[in-house]
Amino acid sequence: MDRKGIIEIQGVWLGFSIEGEGFPALVIGSSIYYPRTFLGTIRQQLQLIFIDHRGFAPPPSDGSKNEEITLDVLLSDIETVRKALSLEYFVIIGHSGHTFLALEYTKKYPQRVSNLVLIGGSPDFSLATAQARSDFFEKEAEIDRKKALEASMAELPDRIAAEPERRFVHLCLATGPLSWYNYRFDATHLWEGVYTNMSVIDHVWGVIFRDIDITRGLAKLTQPVFLALGRYDYLTGTPFLWDQVKSQFHNLTIHIFEESAHTPQFEEADRFNQELIEWFRHQ
Repeated sequence: MDRKGIIEIQGVWLGFSIEGEGFPALVIGSSIYYPRTFLGTIRQQLQLIFIDHRGFAPPPSDGSKNEEITLDVLLSDIETVRKALSLEYFVIIGHSGHTFLALEYTKKYPQRVSNLVLIGGSPDFSLATAQARSDFFEKEAEIDRKKALEASMAELPDRIAAEPERRFVHLCLATGPLSWYNYRFDATHLWEGVYTNMSVIDHVWGVIFRDIDITRGLAKLTQPVFLALGRYDYLTGTPFLWDQVKSQFHNLTIHIFEESAHTPQFEEADRFNQELIEWFRHQ
């Protein structure tokens, strides 16, 4: 039976949503946004447990400052949620920037994680990587996709000015031509009702994710890793970016989805589910 709830951590209210049946799989991010992106039969194979992190929760009642939110705080939050939900051993899933949290949690609490699933992620948020993605887009993207991006980005300042508290959402929508195989896709409905704590998001994406070195401690990570990347992900998970680090994983399986961009679990749901479950069963 599906269920939802709230877990309070030092004045921060983190939501969760549990859907499906089977072996538990913890999905980090927004407990409202992410259930909308996992489609098809996956809930018949895995029990998906969607949890918020602090970027998708109202500010704490004690007035804590963003600078006090570190990577260890975010990982500790996941561990607190795990305990509250009585999870002992599970798959952990991270998409986009949340791949960092899934990977680093696995390093810190390896006894809890059976398998690690990374979707549409980048090995780092360096300026060099950003430039490589930009160069790839300029070289590979069709002219209509480029025009669509130019048009949507031109509208972005006005949209942010009208709703500054939702600038993360507006940025995600404006970069649709970078992040969807169908560059005309309107993802507005996926973001309906999703709370964004912009000061936290700015700090997490702009400082915490920027400074993570995923190769640190990677030699000790023994869990099987499934890396799902979209062939047309111009936003974050461009496949060639992983060429320099993939050999440092002990057990890494990479699947490139040829009709996907940033979110293959949504864009090619049937194939994604098939590939993921088959991989999981053979580990």
